Amino acid sequence: METRINANSVLGTDKQTSLTDLLNILEKTCQNCNPLTPITCVTGCKTWKLKNQFRKLREKTENPNFRTKLLNTLKNKRRLQILELISKKHSSIMHIQQRLKKLGFDHSRQTIIREYINPLTEAGLAGQDHNLYYATVFGCKISELVKNFHNLEDILPSHSECYEEITLDKLMKGPKTYEDLKSIIPSKSVARVLSRLQKAELSETSKEKDYIFFFATKRNPEVSLLSPTESRVYNNIPMDGIPARKLAEKSGISLRRTYKYLRKLKGKKLVFTRKKPTSYRLTAKGAQIALMLEALCNLTVEASATAQLAKHEGSSEQMTPNTYSKRKKKKDEEIIPLTVKQPVKQN
Repeated sequence: METRINANSVLGTDKQTSLTDLLNILEKTCQNCNPLTPITCVTGCKTWKLKNQFRKLREKTENPNFRTKLLNTLKNKRRLQILELISKKHSSIMHIQQRLKKLGFDHSRQTIIREYINPLTEAGLAGQDHNLYYATVFGCKISELVKNFHNLEDILPSHSECYEEITLDKLMKGPKTYEDLKSIIPSKSVARVLSRLQKAELSETSKEKDYIFFFATKRNPEVSLLSPTESRVYNNIPMDGIPARKLAEKSGISLRRTYKYLRKLKGKKLVFTRKKPTSYRLTAKGAQIALMLEALCNLTVEASATAQLAKHEGSSEQMTPNTYSKRKKKKDEEIIPLTVKQPVKQN
C-alpha cells in the first residue's frame, strides 16, 4: 500500500524542529525497521521518501547560484500561494487551478505548471507524486518563513542578482555610506540598488541635513584663555563630532552665535571640521524584510549542510536497512547444497 508524504505531519506541531534533527529521526526510524524486501521501502515507506528529498536537495544546493535562484523563485505571489496550499495537503492541478481562480488569477493548467509549479520544483520546494503536488520538508519550512511576505515581487525585483537583498543584509548591521556599499556590490549597481530600496521604502538617508561636523582637537584647552561661552561650546563637543545645529541646541545659544564661537575656537586650534558623507539605513519596513531574509539565508545554509549528510546514500539499497540482506545471507547458509552425481564410467 502506497503512503503519501505530508511533511507537516512529520514535522509535527513543533515548527522549530531543525532539518538536521529531522534527518536524524529518519535515520533512527530506518535502523529500527525490518522491511520484507528493499522494494517495500521505495514504494510504500514515507521515511525513505523523505530521506530521498534530502538527497535530491543536495544536488540542487551544490549549484553555486542556488541561493539567488531560490530568492528569485520566491519573489512571485502566485508561487507563494501555491506553496502554502500544497504545504497543507497534496493537491491536484485542477484543485490548484480552482484555488487560484478564487484568488482572482485565471490561468490554464499548462501555464500554472510551467510558470509556477516547475520553478518551485527546480528550487527543491515542491514535488509530484502520482499527479498530486506536495511541498517538500524544505518547502514547508520556507512557506512558514514567508507566509506574511507574499508581496515580495512588489518590493524586490523578480529577476536580479539579488544585490538588493545583499544591501539589506549589510544595512541591518548598521548604517552604511555610498563608499561602504561600493565594496560590497559592483559600483555601477550601487545607485540603482539604493534608488530601488528608497522607492520601496526599505531604506532612507540620514535625516540630519548638516553634514559638516565639528570635532575637538587634542590640544589642551587650558593653554588658551576661554570665555565662559567658549568653554560651554567646547565642552559640549563629543568625541564623535557634532553638527552646529545640534551643538547650538545642546549649548542653549542661537545658531548664529554658535558659529561665532566655533570660529574663535577654530582660531585657537581647539576645533576642526570634517565633512561626514551621507549614510543609508533601514526603515522599520526594511528591517522586517531584512530579518526575514536573514532567517531564509540561515535556513538555506542549514538545508545545504543537512543535505550533505545524505551524500553517500545514493541508491535505494543503500538508503534501506541491510536487514533483508543479512536475513537472506543467513537463509542461504542454512540451505544444504545439492551434491552432484558423478557419471559412472563404463568398461
